[in-house]
Amino acid sequence: MLCEIARLARSAYYKWLKRIPSMRERQNEELVEEMKALHEEVKGIYGYRRITMTLNRKLGKSFNHKRIYRLMKIVGIQSVIRKKKKRYKKSTPQHVAENVLNRKFQAENPNEKWVTDVTEFKYGEAKKAYLSAIKDLHDGTIVSYVFGHSNNNKLVFDTLDQATALLNGDRPLIHSDRGFQYTHLGFKRRIDQAQMTQSMSRVGRCIDNGPMESFWGTLKSEKYYLEKYKTFEELSAAIDEYIYFYNHERYQKRLNGLSPLEYRAKAA
Repeated sequence: MLCEIARLARSAYYKWLKRIPSMRERQNEELVEEMKALHEEVKGIYGYRRITMTLNRKLGKSFNHKRIYRLMKIVGIQSVIRKKKKRYKKSTPQHVAENVLNRKFQAENPNEKWVTDVTEFKYGEAKKAYLSAIKDLHDGTIVSYVFGHSNNNKLVFDTLDQATALLNGDRPLIHSDRGFQYTHLGFKRRIDQAQMTQSMSRVGRCIDNGPMESFWGTLKSEKYYLEKYKTFEELSAAIDEYIYFYNHERYQKRLNGLSPLEYRAKAA
């Protein structure tokens, strides 16, 4: 009856029923299984581009990202949606620097240009914690970070001290917004001691520090928003785990499919 309704010969139906799947169909089935396993492993944080890079690296192939996107759409796999929140903190600056970076976010060498910022997290019953980090614009490596209970000078100063302790004669430019810690004379003294150049975003121009804002969005959408954290210790462990993953295992297309530290090692 169905063949009559579809105006198909019964022989065509039986031929389709007994057909042998093509090599491409079998390959697509294998790809879908690999995608599902990877999607589950990373808790849905990968989109089609990063899934393509990871599968190509794992399987030693060069699948086109359009094919991966099409298969993901067919089986209903998609990355988590990023949530964006913007907060501004007013301060009376002791020192203000020019926007030396001027949105030139490319760097030829490691420790040439750094960006830094602080972001807020919530845990438990409306408790807050703060993460300060420094990112290298050459390869995206998180050079140093400090996680703490308070958004204060010590949080930011300790982050800078950790980063400058790793320098071996390099004198990077360091760019930030105009938050009270970065306009404090104590921060300026540390920069001068390390013979670094200070740069600051213009007032109300978040895009001037775009790479750092981008990292916060990535961290929160790929880790923080996926779980509920009851204690500071749980959240701190999650931050440590993600930043290790980001530096060592999160492959990026702009880095030729390498992780930030792999790309950094090649440059060295």
